[in-house]
Amino acid sequence: MNLARRTMNAPALAAIYEKAWRPALFYLASGRSTTADRRDAVTTLRLDASQKVLDIACGPGNFTRYLSNALDGDGYAIGLDYSAPMLARAVADNAGPRVGYLRGDARNLPFAEGTFDAVCCFGALYLIPDPIAATREMIRVLAPGGRVAITTSHRWDPPFSRASQIVAGWAGLRVFDTDTFPELFAEHGLTDIDQQIHRSLQYLSATRPT
Repeated sequence: MNLARRTMNAPALAAIYEKAWRPALFYLASGRSTTADRRDAVTTLRLDASQKVLDIACGPGNFTRYLSNALDGDGYAIGLDYSAPMLARAVADNAGPRVGYLRGDARNLPFAEGTFDAVCCFGALYLIPDPIAATREMIRVLAPGGRVAITTSHRWDPPFSRASQIVAGWAGLRVFDTDTFPELFAEHGLTDIDQQIHRSLQYLSATRPT
């Protein structure tokens, strides 16, 4: 287990992740606030009814519960993470009537094909040992007409690209090219593919055709 994954499994980080760690690091990386990211997540996933939502690598549930608040009827959101300390914090801090949490491996999701109307992974694919396999799993469990959204790392243009690769490699983080995920989405027949670059992060979304 590399430095980044050891850090994410530390109980001490789980205790401060939502209020301090994530907001600070993501603002430095993208220039965007957590409030803006949460609001745009609801819009991008088009949540407004009884959808079933899966939040991959949910951490302490800071996005999962927020997404669940946009649902009604039989709608619910499931947060999945591999870190037991993160999930314990999610249950303690971000429980709700339409949200639940599950420990699992993003590379082998315990759900049938087409289970969810919306699937997302905000700020974790660069930590997962096989991020491409995890993304394929996200697409597999997405229902026809459903929306997928991810936020992940983006390789900076020179002169910063080499420095970002060195730092990321030391920490055990992957840095993805501009074309990696749009091409993967297109390969699996997804449409309405949108990509936005904010500093060293890329925000992507797409639809699985009906």
